[in-house]
Amino acid sequence: MSIIQAEYIWIDGTEPTPLLRSKTKMIAAGMLEKVLGAIAGVAELPKWGFDGSSTNQATGDDSDCQLYPVFAVRDPLRGGDNLLVLCEVYKHDGSPHETNTRRAAAEATEKYKNLDAWYGFEQEYTMMKDGYPLGFPEGGYPGPQGPYYCGVGAQYVFGREVVEEHMVACIKAGLKISGINAEVMPGQWEFQIGPAGVVESGDHMYMARYLLGRIAETYGVDISYDAKPAKGDWNGAGCHTNFSTKAMREDGGLKVIHEYCERLAQPERIALHLKHYGAGLKDRLTGAHETASWQEFKYGVSDRGASIRIPMATDLEGKGYLEDRRPCANIDPYTVARLLVEAAA
Repeated sequence: MSIIQAEYIWIDGTEPTPLLRSKTKMIAAGMLEKVLGAIAGVAELPKWGFDGSSTNQATGDDSDCQLYPVFAVRDPLRGGDNLLVLCEVYKHDGSPHETNTRRAAAEATEKYKNLDAWYGFEQEYTMMKDGYPLGFPEGGYPGPQGPYYCGVGAQYVFGREVVEEHMVACIKAGLKISGINAEVMPGQWEFQIGPAGVVESGDHMYMARYLLGRIAETYGVDISYDAKPAKGDWNGAGCHTNFSTKAMREDGGLKVIHEYCERLAQPERIALHLKHYGAGLKDRLTGAHETASWQEFKYGVSDRGASIRIPMATDLEGKGYLEDRRPCANIDPYTVARLLVEAAA
């Protein structure tokens, strides 16, 4: 009997920033016809178990957790008909595990479907080698930031081979990757996912993160989502989140965007969002290095020092989207997407 390899991927319980875990299951190739399509028939894939006591999701005396397949794509690394399978984690009693943030995002997708919310995640990350950002000389620092952003040339750009391979892998997998660029600090890059819906954006983000980690392995570099990977006069790493509803994208949308920004400015809303906008947030949101301070909230047109930036094109056209610049690189995209759509309801 012919078999394929299905890489089951899930989010663990590590704090303050969860890690991705994965293991490989062999399944009958004949099942592929049922599965491919969203892969639409992903629920046809078998559930699987794992040792939650080794992933910070259970204790040793009750260690079994279950993996429920929820999203799958073709595996661009192994090729052929092999699959990458993103899973939700469930407990013994069949309830979602506390670390299963996707379940709440999926419920929000249905609850707020009339808003037709779109997201674009700008995922920054830093390649690390021997504890330093790639491109930093051993025991020292490179020249000050300035020429590295969208740079060209070996003196400014480090790790492009990883980035290019990752981009191609995402395209082959059918992920909604919409761009890449070198960032402000050496060894720091960004990929963008979107536009995509509430839970869809998180699914594609986690698959892209998984592929990036796997590809980086082969080059002997680590991928860091640390909010401030290098201390001092260096930019932190964020995950700027572009957001819009149908009303924002239609004529008169600019007024809706301004009203939405005022809603985000409410103290209880600020506290709720910052609580879920990533570890190391206060180290990154200092008011310098293209950030607003975590202690204030402001929005403005084309202002990269604001909490919320309204793009110039949105302002000129009178409709479009906004950019929440506060989320750190290590956010859970499911939670951020859910919070933003709930604020629009």
